[in-house]
Amino acid sequence: MSAHSMRGGAAVGRLADLDPVEAGAVMYLRMWSQGESGRAEVASDFCIALGSDYGRAAMLTLDRLCSLCATHCRRPLIRHGMGCACLGADENCFAQMVAAASEGAREDAMMMASLIVRPDFAPALASLSEELGLTLRRMTTGNGVPTTGHDTLSAVLH
Repeated sequence: MSAHSMRGGAAVGRLADLDPVEAGAVMYLRMWSQGESGRAEVASDFCIALGSDYGRAAMLTLDRLCSLCATHCRRPLIRHGMGCACLGADENCFAQMVAAASEGAREDAMMMASLIVRPDFAPALASLSEELGLTLRRMTTGNGVPTTGHDTLSAVLH
């Protein structure tokens, strides 16, 4: 990869510094990006925390959100590995979009969505981000941080 394409992977912080919704968004993005095994783990987390019906709906939302990013991204999102404590620039943008949307800051979420996908897909991405963010809020209010992603979505730095 060229230096230009790695820009989104620059470490801008640490996962530990994020609030539970933001950290959950990053961790679930990373897990979803790992393929079927990661997605199965996410689905299990959602079902345990939310029950089977809401868990399946949450998984569908995450799948739609990440698939939209993978299919219509401006460039591949760069992500760090599951065990990495770093927070990459692209991951931070994703986390901030989900958190802003879940707090009702739709214009901010739209702005961040337009950095990730083509502008014509930004409204859909912001809407899905709101759904995911509200789900993560529901999961973290009583149970702490969520327990814990598609190779075409991003490249792994470390």
